[in-house]
Amino acid sequence: MIYKAIGVMSGSSGDGLDVVYAQFHERGGKWEYYLEAAECFPYPEPMLSRLHQIPQLDALSYKRLDIALGRFIGEKILAFIEKHGLQYRVDLIGSHGHTGFHRPEEGFSDQLGNGAVIAAMTGLPVVTELRMLDVALGGQGAPIVPVGEKCLFPDYPWLLNIGGIANLSFHGETLSVAFDVCPANQILNRLAMLRNQPFDRDGELAASGHVQEVLLHQLHALPYYDRPFPKSISNEWIAEAVWPLLEQYDATVEDKLATFCEHISVQLARAIAQVRERFPEARQANSLLATGGGVFHRHLLSRIRAALQPMDVEVIVPDAETVKFKEALIMAFLAIRRWREESTTLASVTGARYDGIGGALWIGHQP
Repeated sequence: MIYKAIGVMSGSSGDGLDVVYAQFHERGGKWEYYLEAAECFPYPEPMLSRLHQIPQLDALSYKRLDIALGRFIGEKILAFIEKHGLQYRVDLIGSHGHTGFHRPEEGFSDQLGNGAVIAAMTGLPVVTELRMLDVALGGQGAPIVPVGEKCLFPDYPWLLNIGGIANLSFHGETLSVAFDVCPANQILNRLAMLRNQPFDRDGELAASGHVQEVLLHQLHALPYYDRPFPKSISNEWIAEAVWPLLEQYDATVEDKLATFCEHISVQLARAIAQVRERFPEARQANSLLATGGGVFHRHLLSRIRAALQPMDVEVIVPDAETVKFKEALIMAFLAIRRWREESTTLASVTGARYDGIGGALWIGHQP
């Protein structure tokens, strides 16, 4: 069976809207994919500012942003289809949206980018709200990529995505586990902006800094890191608990960047050690596929490799398209899973009562 789908991802770092078109082939329960087209559409400044102000919005402004982002996504999908000649070649769309609030402990995870609007604009079936069923089942609603990783990247036992938040997955023969490790690009990009740069290109700023041991200790001491998995990180927690430590500490931007890169690498090594302690089959797994924008941060990548080398874990960086668009690719795949009424989340990952078939389905074409 062949499915042709568009995947859309808006990550927590707010660096743009990732859109991909891919074909997925299912043969005897095994999946293969071909990524045919991919683009990142930057957000216009007014919308980006509103996305950064989500915690301060009132209910009406929040809903207006949901509709506006839905229209923006719909416009970009239509432009993407036109540019790449995909008319009548798309079966369905999977859109993650942009996380507004993620509070599984309170029973909700909400993503902006209205699915009904996207379906009405494109005339195509659209799957959105991929996290909420898992949360309703008592899970974290995150990470949601492990189903796609297990099916599309079966050769890698460990997978790391360094986006706004760094998350880690382990896929063994008998189980899968995954969880958010720590903040990543959200912090690194925000620090770089203090030097009038949208991000720390090639990690040059961090490489010129020095690790601040007191600050590093404060970061490591955050209670989240002592919690057992399943667990996940919210944007609000980063803003309320992590950023103030960096903002208040007396050091240069470069030193703070160097320190936070060290924090990420140490927490990743600790996370792998925690998984290995609980699951013996993880102890022999030694290849890790690294994706996400943070992979292009050379200093961070070098610190991660140094931290994992004593653990005999090899960090593998795939081609640039996979690095940049793996998450959007998996959103397309999850839409297919939802269409087929197959699980989109794993209870072993999220802590839900059972694997869920999550996602709201909006049928955009006329009956």
